[in-house]
Amino acid sequence: MPWSFGRRRAVEKKSRVIALTGLSFEARIAGGEAIISDGLQTSAILKSAVGQHSRGIISFGVCGGLAPDLQPGQWIVASSILFRDEIHDTDRRWSERLLQLLPGARYARIASVDCPLPHGEPRALFYASTGAAVSDMESHFGARVAAASRLPFVACRVVLNPAHRKLPAAALLKLKQGSPDLRAILRYVLAEPGQVRDLMRLAFDAAIAKACLRQAKLLLGPNLGFPEPDESFAGVSSRSVGQFAYATCEYLRPTPGQR
Repeated sequence: MPWSFGRRRAVEKKSRVIALTGLSFEARIAGGEAIISDGLQTSAILKSAVGQHSRGIISFGVCGGLAPDLQPGQWIVASSILFRDEIHDTDRRWSERLLQLLPGARYARIASVDCPLPHGEPRALFYASTGAAVSDMESHFGARVAAASRLPFVACRVVLNPAHRKLPAAALLKLKQGSPDLRAILRYVLAEPGQVRDLMRLAFDAAIAKACLRQAKLLLGPNLGFPEPDESFAGVSSRSVGQFAYATCEYLRPTPGQR
């Protein structure tokens, strides 16, 4: 028995998948070895987290929609990561596993950006020129470190704000340890109360995205969908859980008339 217990602990130790997130709630949902992005320090933080027992890096969290048909709660599995003139491919086998476990997920390019994209024409032009379905601000860090460390990399994101949605200025204020600075937001809203309606819409979109991100974690499991060497895709299924998760997110997602 002691030998079996020790062997199990050794296997668990070798099963570390590092999740790169941008917000504290994303890190809490991801669990395990989750890193919160910290601007230009992100690469150094991520490199220090990578060790001999790391199995892969996944960019996990919410994102902004670029493709006009995407609605809050849509799961995105990255086919590649675009950052300026860099293109990073994602791990094919791990990505296929994510697509199998997340019903209705879209396989598409993710663009990493330095700051949130404005709504309207600038976002439409960016979409037309890059072909990226969504954008985030973290995935390129994960792709770079994974490549340097010779680790597989994937990205699994959930749409929060669709392409047509206006982001109020209060929502773009600097984060405080991975979370919105509520006092700063309140001061900003008191100074410019016209933002309240857009903030309420954003809060509703965020609730949808959080719920679907939690369902994604439930479906992917503790190792965030990392495929085991002896795992058969056809033989491993979370069908009952998957149907519940998909139904939950479909219920929360807005209908065309609610957009």
